[in-house]
Amino acid sequence: MNVPQALKYTASHEWVKSEPDGTLTVGITDHAQQALGDLVYIELPDVGRVVAAAEACAVVESVKAASDIYAPVGGEVTAVNADLPSTPELVNQDAYASWLFKLKPADPGAVGKLLDAAAYTAAIGDA
Repeated sequence: MNVPQALKYTASHEWVKSEPDGTLTVGITDHAQQALGDLVYIELPDVGRVVAAAEACAVVESVKAASDIYAPVGGEVTAVNADLPSTPELVNQDAYASWLFKLKPADPGAVGKLLDAAAYTAAIGDA
């Protein structure tokens, strides 16, 4: 299972990358996309939307199931990956290159409370 060390993770299978400008890039993990199977639809949040930590703010749908995507921390959506609604399979090809949205966190320290790679690997039972 691919779990990059430099990222943070949530128990609900989102990955989070801290950017130099203080924003957070968010996507779904390799584990999540494998469990879902071939993605056929992605609904992204609106830019400017303010979300609370753990709030459902996006949806990914596969041939197997639909799954909510949750904000890893509270903040404002500053960008979305406009390529994904028309080509959701990009997430299956590389879950860590195909980010879903970017957040400006309300509390920059909140990302420190997320899981590191070792904790996420243990949580999914792939240690």
